[in-house]
Amino acid sequence: MKRVFSCWFCGLALVLAPLAAAAGQAAAPSSAHDATTTNAVAAVATGQAEVRPPDFLEHMVDAVLKLFNVRNDNQNTTSHYVISALLLVGALLLRRIVTGFIFHYLKKLAAKTQTTLDDKLFPALEAPVATFIMLVGLFAALKVLKLSAATDEIFGYASTVAFSLVIFWGLLRAFDAVLDHAQEIALKRNLGVAAFMPWIKKTLVTIFVVFGVLMVVQSLGFDVKALLAGLGLGGLAFALAAQDTLANVFGSIVVAVDQPFKLGETIKIAGNIGMIEDIGLRSTKIRLIDKSLMVMPNKMVAAEAITNLARFNSRRVEQVIGLTYATTAEQMADIVEEFRRLLRAEAEIDPSSIICYFRDYNSSSLDIWMVFVVTDPDFHKHMALRQQLNLAIMRAVAARGLSFAYPTQTLHLDGDIARQLVERKTGDRPESTPAQPSSGPSRGY
Repeated sequence: MKRVFSCWFCGLALVLAPLAAAAGQAAAPSSAHDATTTNAVAAVATGQAEVRPPDFLEHMVDAVLKLFNVRNDNQNTTSHYVISALLLVGALLLRRIVTGFIFHYLKKLAAKTQTTLDDKLFPALEAPVATFIMLVGLFAALKVLKLSAATDEIFGYASTVAFSLVIFWGLLRAFDAVLDHAQEIALKRNLGVAAFMPWIKKTLVTIFVVFGVLMVVQSLGFDVKALLAGLGLGGLAFALAAQDTLANVFGSIVVAVDQPFKLGETIKIAGNIGMIEDIGLRSTKIRLIDKSLMVMPNKMVAAEAITNLARFNSRRVEQVIGLTYATTAEQMADIVEEFRRLLRAEAEIDPSSIICYFRDYNSSSLDIWMVFVVTDPDFHKHMALRQQLNLAIMRAVAARGLSFAYPTQTLHLDGDIARQLVERKTGDRPESTPAQPSSGPSRGY
C-alpha cells in the first residue's frame, strides 16, 4: 500500500510542486479575484450549501497567474488564453510522462517483488491517475478564464462531481485489486473461504459503491442524513417484499462462516448427491450424479443436514461373506483365519481396525463378518483395494473346495401331497380316486 500512495502522490506532486512553490513566495491572493471566485457560485434555491471547485484548483490557478504576473481583472486577455492553453498542453505532457515512464518503471519494479499485489495495483491505478491529471489541466484551464456567474456555477458542480468520481474510481479499482489478490491467496492456500470469495467481493464492492455515491451526493451540498431518513419507510417496505432474498443472503453468510463445503466437493443434501458447482448470494448450484443441475436456495442449504463426501479422513468397510451349510467347522475356522491373514497383509489397512469372525447362522448361509478401515481416503484407491481383496477371497474359497451361499429354499412334502402334485402335472389321476387333503401341514426349511 505504501507503493500505491507513493505512486498516487508522485503524480500530484509533479503537477502541484512548482505551482505551490510560486504560491508560497507570492503574497495572499488579491481580494478582487477571491470575491469573484466566491460569489460566482450562488447558493441553490433549496437552501443547500454552495458548491465550489476544489480548493487546490483555485490555489493552483492563483499561483499560475501570479507566476506570469497576470492581473485578476474581469476581462479575458491574450495572456489568459495563452495560460489556459499551456495548462492543457502541460496536463497532456504530464499525463504522458506519468503513464509512459513512471508507471512503466513501477510495473517493472513490481515484477521483481515476491508479492503479486503490486502487480495488480499499479495497472489498476494507471487509468484513474491519468484521468485525474487531465481533469486538473482541463478545469485549471477553464478556471483561468473569466466566466459568467451561471457558467461558473455549472463549473463548480462539474468539477466537484468529476473529481469525486475519478477519486472514487481509483479507490474502487484499488479495492478490487486487493480483493482479487485475497482470492488468489485463498485459492493458492486451499482455504475454505476461497469458494465464497466471489460473492464476498460482490457484496463489498456493492457497499463501497453505495458509500461512494452517498459521498458524491454529500459533496454536492445535499443533506444525506435527510435523504436516508426519507428512504426509511421505503426501505422497510422493500425489506418486507424481499424477505426471501434477504433470507437467502443470510443463509449464504451462514454457509460462508460454517464452511460445510467448497467448490468442487461432492456432498449429500436433501437426499441428493452432487458436486458443488457455484456458490452465490441467493442460491447454490449442485451438479447431480446424472449431470442435471440442481439450484438450491441458500436458506434451504443452511437448514439442511449436509454430508460432505469429499472430506473422508479414512474409509470404513463392513462386509459379510456367506458360505454354504456344507462347510464343516474345521473348514470354517481355516477360512476365517485365511481372511484375517489377507486383511493384515494389506499395508493400506489399519491393523487395529481389523475384525473377522464367523458370526451368524443365516437362513441360507453361514456368515463371516469382516470390518476394516482403509487409511487412504481416496475413493479410487479404496475401491481398487476392495477389488483386490474380493479376488483374493474368491481364490481362497475355491482353493478349499468351498462354495458361496445364495438364497435357497428346500420343501419336504409327505406322500399324499407329492402324489397329488405329480397327478396334476401329468393328468393321470383316476376318476374314482378323489384327492385327499393332507393330514399334516407342509414344512419349509
